[in-house]
Amino acid sequence: MQRIQSRKLSDVITEQLESMIIDGRLLAGQKLPPERELAEKFAVSRPSLREAIQNLEARGLLYRKQGGGTFIEQKLTASVTDPLLELIAKRPETQFDLLEFRHALEGMAAYYAALRGQREDYTALESALASISQLPSEGDKTDEAKALVEFYLTMSMASHNMVLVHVMRSLQGMLQENIRANLEMLASVAGVSEVIHSQREGIVAAIMDRDPEKARQASNEHLAFIEDTLLEINRQDSRIQRALRSIEVKK
Repeated sequence: MQRIQSRKLSDVITEQLESMIIDGRLLAGQKLPPERELAEKFAVSRPSLREAIQNLEARGLLYRKQGGGTFIEQKLTASVTDPLLELIAKRPETQFDLLEFRHALEGMAAYYAALRGQREDYTALESALASISQLPSEGDKTDEAKALVEFYLTMSMASHNMVLVHVMRSLQGMLQENIRANLEMLASVAGVSEVIHSQREGIVAAIMDRDPEKARQASNEHLAFIEDTLLEINRQDSRIQRALRSIEVKK
């Protein structure tokens, strides 16, 4: 019989820290807790913990600041987001492409959040939704777009699908710009903001009712409404532009 090799304690700690990065308990740029605190958390000696941290440093997941502690690498998803997606995000014609993609992404997040979410996930989701309603409805839409991206990230984390979470994180900048542009256009239509917020409440309610199909349907109907409204705004704008050109010709 082949002898079973016992695993080094530092390798076990390395895997646990990796899992915390993968599932979002440790975020890019975040400072690690002090060694003493981590050693107590994992119930291990500090030398074993240091070896695990060194393993993750060697893999490019952690870095040290002289006298400042150990941090999660800032650019874990940079290779996914730069520069192609940034370029795509700046092209107006991709606005509806991204909305179509969001149907799949956010619909899946809502579905699995309803299926697998825990009480603390739902509390975080309610809090993220409440923070949106507290923002001013007038003026610049940047803060509202940031809050909405946080809401969708929170929903994806409630899905407990780590691939989905990291796709959402990698697209964060692109989503924020898309949402900001959409909000600015939608603000021109009276009553739309209230309808959209009510739809988001419906998504959260379906998730908290643990009804995956209803949650996915609510998400898809929400995005379909936004898409239809934006298309109508574009059609009206085109008609106005044609009318203005006609007036110029008559002059």
